[in-house]
Amino acid sequence: MAWRSSGTSNSELIENLWRNEMIKHPEVKSAFLKVDRAHYAPRSPYEDCPQPIGHHATISAPHMHASAVEHLLPFIKPSRENPAPRVLDIGSGSGYLTHVLAELVGDEGKVVGVEHILPLKELGEKNMKKSKEGRELIEGGKVRFRVGDGRKGWREEEDATGRKSWDAIHVGAAAVKVHEELLEQLASPGRMFIPVDDEDDPQGWGQHIWCVDKDDKGEVKKRKLFGVRYVPLTDAPRA
Repeated sequence: MAWRSSGTSNSELIENLWRNEMIKHPEVKSAFLKVDRAHYAPRSPYEDCPQPIGHHATISAPHMHASAVEHLLPFIKPSRENPAPRVLDIGSGSGYLTHVLAELVGDEGKVVGVEHILPLKELGEKNMKKSKEGRELIEGGKVRFRVGDGRKGWREEEDATGRKSWDAIHVGAAAVKVHEELLEQLASPGRMFIPVDDEDDPQGWGQHIWCVDKDDKGEVKKRKLFGVRYVPLTDAPRA
């Protein structure tokens, strides 16, 4: 039903995603309604399809962003046990999903977007600053963009409770494997949403989304969800 979710406005796009059950939770719907995709997509922002944003990167289709948030939701929302969720968005690109995630983490939460080259890091910041709400998120420190190798995660300074791990990790580009550094930085409990190349595909075209859970004892379980096609999680281009 994803291909039927396109709209002529942001609200129509989100309503269609809701009607087609790509968005299932009211709080997720509310977060997406607060973020106008026109600030992040270079053209036809309300079409439910991916688009190139330059530098061999894309902004994913809205239904894929919806799926990511729905799967990560239990680890993004603030709770009595965790009032300040920490979320890492690897391959933050346009900054769209980074903004949506920031609308869900509560007053004390934090979202960090990581890109492998400076122009994409700056693109996310520039796009988010197009709205008053986005500017406030950056100026208040709830959202930060960084440049680094996403395969190694990101080690931000610890929060007020001394925590350095990430409650939720979203990876927006296809990894060749679930990298050990990402597992190490995932909190206990925590969840990662990551596209991974299929090991049994010699041509390298097959990819699947994996949902990776770490429980409160540190045990890791992986679930293969559905097939996708993402750009690769890779090095910065050589000069």
